[in-house]
Amino acid sequence: MKEKMTFMDVLWRLVLYVWALSILFPLAWVFYESLKSNPEFFKDIWSLPKKMQWSNFTTAWTEYGFGRSLLNTLYYVGGSLVLSLFFTTLNAYALTRVEFKGRQLIWGLIMLSLFLPGINALVPQYVIMRELHLTNSLTGLVLLSSLGESVFYLMLLGGFMKSLPKDLEESAYMDGASIFQVFWRVIVPLSTPGIVTVAIFKFLGFYNNFMGPFIYLSDPKKYTIAVQMYQANKMMEFTADWVTLFAGVTIAMVPSVIMFMLFQRMIMQGATLGAVKG
Repeated sequence: MKEKMTFMDVLWRLVLYVWALSILFPLAWVFYESLKSNPEFFKDIWSLPKKMQWSNFTTAWTEYGFGRSLLNTLYYVGGSLVLSLFFTTLNAYALTRVEFKGRQLIWGLIMLSLFLPGINALVPQYVIMRELHLTNSLTGLVLLSSLGESVFYLMLLGGFMKSLPKDLEESAYMDGASIFQVFWRVIVPLSTPGIVTVAIFKFLGFYNNFMGPFIYLSDPKKYTIAVQMYQANKMMEFTADWVTLFAGVTIAMVPSVIMFMLFQRMIMQGATLGAVKG
């Protein structure tokens, strides 16, 4: 016999349903608004489109530059993700698995940086980027994002690595492996769940990054998707072509939605495992 649901069970399920709808409904609304014509949009924002206006996506992709900006974003996110993930993994390994003097002091300074507003670093970062002639460059933006370590990701991956047993590492040293071979062949494979979790969080962070590209990129042909959406929104003050903007927003949502659908279980498993082991 099935157990009767308590009042709290029903309430909890209701909360989950409302939470799911609060996420899904705005996505669905933006999508079907992108398939309307402008007169239909201004007449009734809640009605369904009478005829699918797929040409809105073509206009957003070409005339409003969402296609070019999406390619720029993929280059920026891909390059930043590969380099920053390598540095984060290497830093986490050095600070949790390698014994050296001053390690606790370095960890303390890293923890101290959590209390410093990130906006304080904007001016010195911009001066350095300008002196190195890396402004208005997607490659320069990739280097800036890759070399700037995030304390959250370092703590997450460091906590996961710290829980790994020492036996395999010591056995590899006894077999004559170097410190880099131990890192690459032992620690990295064992830390795959934590690395994947950090990679997904980094992807979402880089993809949705607006401040960095907005400050360092001045050429519209190099804009990322976040900056392009901002510029398109400003254009709406004069054109009021809102359905095309909705089409652009839909295009911008696709990579994040795909990433969430493919890796949502891995995100939860990796984050939970890292929290428990750390």
